Amino acid sequence: MGMKLVFIHGAGCSSLSFYYQLRHFRSAKAIDLPGHPDGKPCDSVDGYLEWVRGFIRARRYKNVILCGHSMGGAIAMRYALKYPEELRGLILMGTGARLRVHPQYLERCREPGEGNTPWLEGHLDYYSGVSDEVYPVLKQRAAEVGPAVELNDLVACDSFDMMECVSEINLPTRVICGSEDVMTPVKYSDFLTNNIQGAVQSIIPGGGHFAHMEKFQQVNEEIEDFLATFKVSERRAA
Repeated sequence: MGMKLVFIHGAGCSSLSFYYQLRHFRSAKAIDLPGHPDGKPCDSVDGYLEWVRGFIRARRYKNVILCGHSMGGAIAMRYALKYPEELRGLILMGTGARLRVHPQYLERCREPGEGNTPWLEGHLDYYSGVSDEVYPVLKQRAAEVGPAVELNDLVACDSFDMMECVSEINLPTRVICGSEDVMTPVKYSDFLTNNIQGAVQSIIPGGGHFAHMEKFQQVNEEIEDFLATFKVSERRAA
């Protein structure tokens, strides 16, 4: 019974941030959330959750493992809490049970500067550890998504808070975080691991907020390892 791995990107990003995962996991799907860049963005994490659920149900995906990065992780956690019977497992990357956003990030999106250039330069700081192979594509997509959509997403993140209820998630969970992640530091992953029953944590040495791009081999190995646990339990069940 094959697993359907579905990736959900973070604020102001797109499916391109899973470039290295899609190359490795051939049957996986990375979603472009509405507004990234096509369509109108949702104004809350719960709005995105319902959109993602509609996307998955329309395609009749079975045995879904949701893998969410940053805001995508918030969407995945809300999904796991609200519709647990529709998922087999969770992979939470560079995310937290609460995602307060530093005002400087919000301000950068509100005052993008002439031609959005100052904003774009700031946004590209996210990808400082990413290879030259994919950096130009990320830059082009960031410009297409634009500061207004990133602002919309960051505001949605800022009001997201599952600190009190994250412990109600009852699905196999792998928590992945870069050791050098400044935006969602390791202590956020510690909290998730300590509060989601049975969650297993993987810290990626030297990885930043986009560890899945900067240290993609290690992250892909962690995902492989997590998927293998399902095959073992299926063999036992058989």
